[in-house]
Amino acid sequence: MKRIFLIVLDSVGAGEAPDAAAFGDAGAHTLRSCFETGLLELPNLRRAGIGCIDGLSFLGPVDAPKGAVARLRELSAGKDTTIGHWEIAGLVSETPLPTYPDGFPEEVLAPFRAATGRGVLCNRPYSGTAVINEYGDEHVKTGDLIVYTSADSVFQIAAHEQVVPLEELYEDCRKARAILQGKHGVGRVIARPFIGSGNGNYTRTTNRHDFSLEPPAETLLDAVQRTGQDVIAVGKIHDIFAGRGMTETIYTKGNTDGLQKTLALADRDFRGLCFVNLVDFDMLYGHRRNPEGYAAALNEFDAWLPGFLAKLGPEDLVMITADHGCDPCFRKTTDHTREYVPLLLLGGGVRGGSLGTLDGFCTIGATAADLLGADLATPGRSLREAVL
Repeated sequence: MKRIFLIVLDSVGAGEAPDAAAFGDAGAHTLRSCFETGLLELPNLRRAGIGCIDGLSFLGPVDAPKGAVARLRELSAGKDTTIGHWEIAGLVSETPLPTYPDGFPEEVLAPFRAATGRGVLCNRPYSGTAVINEYGDEHVKTGDLIVYTSADSVFQIAAHEQVVPLEELYEDCRKARAILQGKHGVGRVIARPFIGSGNGNYTRTTNRHDFSLEPPAETLLDAVQRTGQDVIAVGKIHDIFAGRGMTETIYTKGNTDGLQKTLALADRDFRGLCFVNLVDFDMLYGHRRNPEGYAAALNEFDAWLPGFLAKLGPEDLVMITADHGCDPCFRKTTDHTREYVPLLLLGGGVRGGSLGTLDGFCTIGATAADLLGADLATPGRSLREAVL
């Protein structure tokens, strides 16, 4: 292959994983919840074969799918963005990243306060939209940083953009990242800037920035870069992989912007990997438990897909997948859900049909590395012979 476009529909899960109950997620099914709104259309993904994937027949199977499709089971011990993307890129994490259901200990907060010169508010798991409305007024009054977490391995810092300038907030995140290593090595430190006029009336902005733990071993990005090919990171891919293994970074401000920039990249003459994350499914609709918005975002992607595919050549392959679930109708929590993820391979001379259920998101990394001529050590198995 000359070019592979690896597109992650962030949190578009394909039904509860076999071990979902151990994560408190029995019964979760992101795509089914979107389907049950009655708003989901997806004619192009249906022709590609999404309804031929195990457990997704309610989306409408077709006799001759244009793509090779599969359902993938996560091998890593987690259900968060970092772990999911690392496994997509070939790296299985057998040990879960640390989480903090009771908040962060003083051995973390004391050096953080000393490094930033600011106090800390909240320090417990919280909804990101609720925490700024509950603690926003006190933050504006005192300048103390709102620090909170979730069921995921994250240290999140929320601050009003007129109280803590963006660059200062980002620097505070870098300081937190330096502190949060070793046994406290959370997957991501996340800047969560917001605006608003007070009295609990605050809104998060699009200036979020993630500061990830560096992957502990080589990933698909490192392997492809080592061959001298291009590795273009679109969206938050740069942040998830701590900036490692990429030749170019293109940040986005949501799905629509990400789709436009990916479409433009299809017109560029490059050789290698374009790794895209579309975050709105998760950030705007999954965590906020908005199935109607989630369905509309999926419809937007589906409508975009034919124009994108029309720009691709015979040596171009598209891989569409997800990194975890975030069922917008799952009411036990507002966190991610442990689910299978879909995989669709389109273009590049791929033979259409279902490959069943496969173990490991790392199947994707193994396949992409194989098709790009990169040497990647991964437990994943390449699908080259199965699809070409």
